[in-house]
Amino acid sequence: MLDAIRSLFRSRPQLPPPAVPQGERYYLIGDIHGRLDLFEAMVAAIEDDDASRPSMNTQVVLLGDLVDRGPDSAGVVALARSWQKERTVRILAGNHEQMMLDAFKKPEILRHFLKHGGRETVISYGLSKKQFSAMSLEELFEALPQFISKTERDYIASFEEYVVAGDYMFVHAGIDPNVPIEDQKRSDLLWIRDRFLSHEGPLDKVVVHGHTIFNKVNDRGNRIGIDTGAFRSGVLSALVLEGDQRRIIQTIKDGDGPVEIFHGERG
Repeated sequence: MLDAIRSLFRSRPQLPPPAVPQGERYYLIGDIHGRLDLFEAMVAAIEDDDASRPSMNTQVVLLGDLVDRGPDSAGVVALARSWQKERTVRILAGNHEQMMLDAFKKPEILRHFLKHGGRETVISYGLSKKQFSAMSLEELFEALPQFISKTERDYIASFEEYVVAGDYMFVHAGIDPNVPIEDQKRSDLLWIRDRFLSHEGPLDKVVVHGHTIFNKVNDRGNRIGIDTGAFRSGVLSALVLEGDQRRIIQTIKDGDGPVEIFHGERG
């Protein structure tokens, strides 16, 4: 009996920490939302960081919501596209990319898009504020393909839904905790919030996600949220995964000051 009681208090073997595959390094960037200034600084910071470390199979993953709300969505998409020509950069679909693509289907969907940051996106593609203000919703709907080309839309439509790397899964919004990864609905991957965020038990993988804004990188054990609200906070965050190690890089702009780079943990 005494032995049985003692066994209850013996320390259980610790599980190894989650890790990405050996020899791989991942830079995961949270929601950019049109903040080209922060994104440009992040690209430079990642290039410098990667060059200063032992050579590995490095991948960059953008967690979606490149567009809307901030001032230069077109510039963010263009920079992401050009960066892909230089290294492996994978881009995930966010709910704002989906809203942008859906806005071309009918005026009422366009109206919804404009209310959630789409106005800034449309203007960034070359429509002046004066032109925008002078147009009715129907006129804007008819003119929109002239400003955002089908080639651009096809490129955005090609963004991936999720990426799995070792013990991690990278996705825009999150997952349905009760559904296997391979059976997840696109709508959940791009839009889910409460059912995912409130889940406290283990998941099939540690999920790194954006979509929900936190004041700082939010590590809950089973998930890590890295959307720090760049469009309004001036803080764009990236999580770096290498083996079982994690680091943070942030580009930070306070008001009219210069963009600063932060490495490590930021409270």
